[in-house]
Amino acid sequence: MNLTTRLTDVARSPGDPKIQQTGASSLSASDRLAPGYITRTLGLNGKEALVRAYGARELAAGVPTLSVDSQVGLASRIAGDVMDIATLLPALGRHKPQRGNALVALAAVGTVTVLDCIAFGGVGGVHRRDRGRTEDYSDRSGLPRGIAASRGLARHHRDQPESARSAA
Repeated sequence: MNLTTRLTDVARSPGDPKIQQTGASSLSASDRLAPGYITRTLGLNGKEALVRAYGARELAAGVPTLSVDSQVGLASRIAGDVMDIATLLPALGRHKPQRGNALVALAAVGTVTVLDCIAFGGVGGVHRRDRGRTEDYSDRSGLPRGIAASRGLARHHRDQPESARSAA
């Protein structure tokens, strides 16, 4: 029995499933498929874990983007886009065989970055409040018919029979 097997048995109960295989990764071939394909296509071999992390980052940014605080999510998407661009730059070397693929990916990420920036600006513009400026509501009463028409309305409404109240 080797050291790895002995260490994995330390916290195991007799009814636990048996370890069939140990190694550097427990990811199956299908788990490695997409990141491997992306990194091979872009000439970024060895960056599969980074691609997985970027996928998790995109999912994490999606939650606040779709929530009430969408500006935070959009800001994190823009930061992620910058990271994506920085990751793609080494694949653009003149003698890289997948340079064309990396250029297409860079154009796609650049387009998404521009759209994220537009969305960020739009959301910021809708929710922006000028500091130091107060709104003037002195011309508003909160009463749709005005103060004069509303005087005594509640008393009048209370004194009416039930049938007249429901018609009003």
